[in-house]
Amino acid sequence: MVKERSVLQFPIVKVDEHGHLTALDALAIEEPLEIRLAFGSKQNRTVKNISVTMRTPGNDAELATGFLFTEGIISHRDDLSSVNHCFIACAENKENVIQVELNETFIPQLQHTDRNFYTTSSCGVCGKGSIAAIKTVSSFHPNSKDDCSISQELLLELPGRLRQHQAVFDATGGLHACALFLPNGELLLLREDVGRHNALDKLIGAALEKDWLPLNKTVLLLSGRASFELIQKAAMAGIAIIAAVGAPSSLAVELALEFGITLIGFLRQQRFNIYTNEHRVLMAHYEDKN
Repeated sequence: MVKERSVLQFPIVKVDEHGHLTALDALAIEEPLEIRLAFGSKQNRTVKNISVTMRTPGNDAELATGFLFTEGIISHRDDLSSVNHCFIACAENKENVIQVELNETFIPQLQHTDRNFYTTSSCGVCGKGSIAAIKTVSSFHPNSKDDCSISQELLLELPGRLRQHQAVFDATGGLHACALFLPNGELLLLREDVGRHNALDKLIGAALEKDWLPLNKTVLLLSGRASFELIQKAAMAGIAIIAAVGAPSSLAVELALEFGITLIGFLRQQRFNIYTNEHRVLMAHYEDKN
């Protein structure tokens, strides 16, 4: 049986109105899961990569079969023979491949599966490989020693400034938002979408049209959590400071570390956590709690 982990303890700097201190924070694990499908007769068995999805490990078999059902690839549990993790020649995260075996007599509907296969990784199932692959295609790498910075006071004001401009959210109450700010707090761009990834794509697309890239002198604010995909998109645009109202995942933190990005989480209620490259946040002068 595969031992599944869903939480990672990570050292951070906690900041509030009284000062800052080092502490441990619990990160939700985010890792890729490759779903493979095996079908056909015993003599002519075919194995096909169907999808790679970012998830928190746990209930992987249910995730795989539920995905196949909702995508219309299978229609009944009787179509299934077995579902098991594969242990392949990958340096780590060996449990991140799951293979669904179909009954020999069942022919799956695969005409629409190609759109689901997420291939940013040279390995396909290893987080380290995904990060390395992004480095090979990204034109802009934030410099961990650059002079882009923002004060603690301004950082705390950003969620309120974002909320003031969320017109669509006010109308619907359920959209994700992302915004670009200058380090002085000036709002440059705001985009909303029902999907957090779509909202960031819109934002970066608008910046591209304006010929603003790389965005290494801006601060990106996310209205929700900071996932691997969002940090990946921001890294591609050269963004050096990312602040999220919600929590970052473990792989998001790893990617931020690799790219020299300052990653901030839980930016709300006059507090926040700094996960990577804290030098870009200019702290208020409080007595250190350590």
